[in-house]
Amino acid sequence: MPDPFDGLPPVEPSAATGFSGGGLEHRSENRGHSAVAEALAKSRARLYLFAGVEALLKDGDPQFTVIEAERLGAVRNDIVLLGWHDGAPRLAAMVPEAGEAVQIEPVERRDLRSLAIEGEIAGDLLGQLALARSLTGWHGRHRYCANCGAATTMAAGGFRRDCATCGAQHFPRTDPVVIMLAVDSERALLGRSARFAPGMYSCLAGFMEPSETIEEAVRRETGEESGIRIGRVRYLASQPWPFPSSLMIGCLAEALTIDITLDDDELEDCRWFDRGDVLAMLAGAHPDGLRTPPTMAIANLIIRTWTNA
Repeated sequence: MPDPFDGLPPVEPSAATGFSGGGLEHRSENRGHSAVAEALAKSRARLYLFAGVEALLKDGDPQFTVIEAERLGAVRNDIVLLGWHDGAPRLAAMVPEAGEAVQIEPVERRDLRSLAIEGEIAGDLLGQLALARSLTGWHGRHRYCANCGAATTMAAGGFRRDCATCGAQHFPRTDPVVIMLAVDSERALLGRSARFAPGMYSCLAGFMEPSETIEEAVRRETGEESGIRIGRVRYLASQPWPFPSSLMIGCLAEALTIDITLDDDELEDCRWFDRGDVLAMLAGAHPDGLRTPPTMAIANLIIRTWTNA
């Protein structure tokens, strides 16, 4: 019987995307009522801290001791137990954005996306920091029960919120997003949003809708944004995207048509680029100053896969 895993690359492509990995043991069986308190009592416990959507760093390090975290305003009842790394607990918390300590302590506030693009944080730490941002943000937005409106409390070390009034349990959600490169022989379809940096073109992307398969979402989103009809779809890789909590599902898509009908509510521009142009964009050498997303983005990986760059 043929091996169904023959032909797969030795290193899965998803591992090369920013925010992937993290190397954490979640240990869901060890997330009882006292799990956070027990983790905080460990001398090697470290916390990731966020003021709003910005990560805190001290001398370039995003990890803080328990004492440092509490001095910066972390509240024990709101601390999330992310997991364990090399046997040591890793946790996360929000601190007051305008807290006096945040202004006084020698810490800086940094946007997580910028940290990833600039490559200032090691891979494992970046993945853990992304999980911290997603979970702390989720707790901040879900303090009340969606079923009855009563206040909820953190449970399972922060991987659940419980409502004592109606008994409902609420879990963090991940929103799936398809991101795809439509190709027509030696050409690829790239678009740009008005919010992109000048000259940047990327793969088309959009949220999946209820009841859709990945392939159906790829076809629908491509059609809606560009008017291009899609045939076969090939999955390539995925990337956690903690803004606030999505999973980017990267695909190549076979274009069946080539005439573009732009949805200008979604895109500022969309066009076909030949392979030479795309290679120049990847290299930062396009004569018109056009470029692709940075290497940490799954769009870059998808485009490089098509060009074999």
